[in-house]
Amino acid sequence: MKSFTLVFLFGLLTFFSAAAQQTCMTAESIKALDAKWEEANLHPDPDFMESILGKEFVWIHNHASMTDNKMAVVARAKTQKATGMSDTKSRIQSEVKVAITGKTAIVTGITMVDRGPIPTKYHFMRTYVEVDGKCLLVGNHTMAIPEEE
Repeated sequence: MKSFTLVFLFGLLTFFSAAAQQTCMTAESIKALDAKWEEANLHPDPDFMESILGKEFVWIHNHASMTDNKMAVVARAKTQKATGMSDTKSRIQSEVKVAITGKTAIVTGITMVDRGPIPTKYHFMRTYVEVDGKCLLVGNHTMAIPEEE
């Protein structure tokens, strides 16, 4: 009986140890999630946006020319998906870097957005947080990079 208890406790400890190590807060997971965010902006996916955006999400666009919250982003994606109208031809990420501290990840990089006639290059910074084992996007800041830079 004593050995059964020890085996059972060891198994339980192993299970909880493995479960505790599974996290979305790795550089690879965050980069993949961020790439899905870019894809959902290229091909509007309101369900994905609803699931990935934190309740208090905020997106500050170029020089604060526009500020979106979760409701506005999801609504725009629903409209674009329903009408089949999106003016974006492509979104290409580069120079993506991830910095993780605790349950927070900051992702920075460049996105080249082609809406025609000339693509615009944006520098972005996004903030992801892990809540109940799920990584959520809570902040996005994008700035157009002038052509001469």
